[in-house]
Amino acid sequence: MLFKYSIGKNLKHIDDAIKNLNDQKIVDRIWEKDYTVWSNDPAEISNRLGWLDSVDVTGKSFTEIKSFVEDVKEAGYTHALLMGMGGSSLAPEVFRLTFGVKDGYLDLAVLDSTHPDVVMNYAKKFNPAKTLYIVSTKSGGTVETFSFMKFFYNYALHMLGKDEVGKHFAAITDPGSGLQKVAEELNFRKIFLNDPNIGGRFSALSLFGIVPAALVGIDIEKILSNAKEETLNCKKSGKEISENVAAKIGTIIGVLGKQGIDKLTYIISPEFSYIGAWIEQLIAESTGKSGKGILPVDLESIELPEFYSNDRLFVYIKLKDDITYDKRVEKLRSSNFPFLELELEHKLELGKQFFLWEFATAIAGWILQIQPFDQPNVEQAKVVARLMMKEYQEKGKLPELQPVLQDKGITVYGNVKAKSIDEVLNSFLSDCKGGKNYVSIQAYLAPNEKTTEALQKLRTTIQKKYKVATTLGFGPRFLHSTGQLHKGDAGNGYFIQFTSSIEEDLPIPENPGEEKTSITFGILIKAQALGDRQALIDNKRKVITIDLGKDILESIDKYFLPNN
Repeated sequence: MLFKYSIGKNLKHIDDAIKNLNDQKIVDRIWEKDYTVWSNDPAEISNRLGWLDSVDVTGKSFTEIKSFVEDVKEAGYTHALLMGMGGSSLAPEVFRLTFGVKDGYLDLAVLDSTHPDVVMNYAKKFNPAKTLYIVSTKSGGTVETFSFMKFFYNYALHMLGKDEVGKHFAAITDPGSGLQKVAEELNFRKIFLNDPNIGGRFSALSLFGIVPAALVGIDIEKILSNAKEETLNCKKSGKEISENVAAKIGTIIGVLGKQGIDKLTYIISPEFSYIGAWIEQLIAESTGKSGKGILPVDLESIELPEFYSNDRLFVYIKLKDDITYDKRVEKLRSSNFPFLELELEHKLELGKQFFLWEFATAIAGWILQIQPFDQPNVEQAKVVARLMMKEYQEKGKLPELQPVLQDKGITVYGNVKAKSIDEVLNSFLSDCKGGKNYVSIQAYLAPNEKTTEALQKLRTTIQKKYKVATTLGFGPRFLHSTGQLHKGDAGNGYFIQFTSSIEEDLPIPENPGEEKTSITFGILIKAQALGDRQALIDNKRKVITIDLGKDILESIDKYFLPNN
């Protein structure tokens, strides 16, 4: 891996910070698991540093993992559906999309959307007789994951019968979690118990990431061997500190972030680009709190220099010999934007990248003087959503918002003055300024190719018009990713929520194996949107909710994109 950087006038600040890092022996203290690096309170730090040892700890499970993979292959399984959120689902998705599926192994998909269309799509797509359902959650009580599990358990039970259904389920969780107990009661085929001293977003190289990687046929020994090299690099300090790339990157991100250059914008080789979503969660959830935060910007359109403001730090991660973005990157670099560049020899360096960014994030947390391992605002939206679901169960309906505009089949909620749909976004973003603000598009819609493409066009329109950093996330997935930063950072975000009508809903069983139900996936995703909206408002964020009605693509195309 080659690393180089250009940060112009900030070089002295970086050199001073690295000297301070060395003087305070921060690298050594991290490896000694000294929680005082980040806080005088050990809560949610002392029991969150197991990721430092995850390469060695996971290596001890090679035999168990390989035996399990051979077992399900011999049983005739051809597909795996992993049900999880955030840290439990992002790394498996990165492995699957980056490497594909080796012949004879299981084709793995990740379910992390509560939209009923998505849930039903996977029910129809995968034959339960040939599918392994993987329930993946650290806490063992994540509402989305448990809802998926109960639905698919009942679905498979109906198709396979009581004697067979448990053989089609596996769990990855912490020892003693609620999921472990349920998995034992339902006779799951396999229960993997992970090191409990690892937070979800730092779990890529633990069983949460490596078991799914093995199922698609990835050489997990090579992945972890590469990652091991990076762990050794990350131990370098003193006279060798210049060889510790992760420490250097974390220092640069933290120092520039404190100066307002806090929009960390990723440009990644197409074949390797899937890691961007994982890095986004890691950095946003780790740094976005206490009125501070680094905004990771993933999959934004790469535009000419004049469409960016001075709050950008670019990160170019490229595979060797890939020149896809070289010309566009050179234009940005020659315009004196600060740049970090990593050139990788091959995709198997994915394990290295996982550890490098984990360590860099820990260092950035020290620079920013925040605790990178907790997520104080994530629970806030969950609490409101739970209250709303309780109200639905008691009264038969969710709380109703008062619309400020209804036009052309679209309904708008929020503090915005507009006489027609065409004016809504201009009014909402009227005081949005590049160099400080950012715009987050939050889509509580079924994530598919056409919807993503339409929202990316809208995102680029906003980016170019306001010269502002933009992000796009599908709910509730992003709640376990950037959701912490949205509510915990300095409050410079503008949040555009999109919802839609749900034509066909699906019930969520109260318990696996039972038909009784009191809520649906459609109600759950609406409650999650309402809950996050209220949490944003409670934190004095600017948010607008736009219900697109039935015709999502037509509504976006006609009323929110230019020249239509």
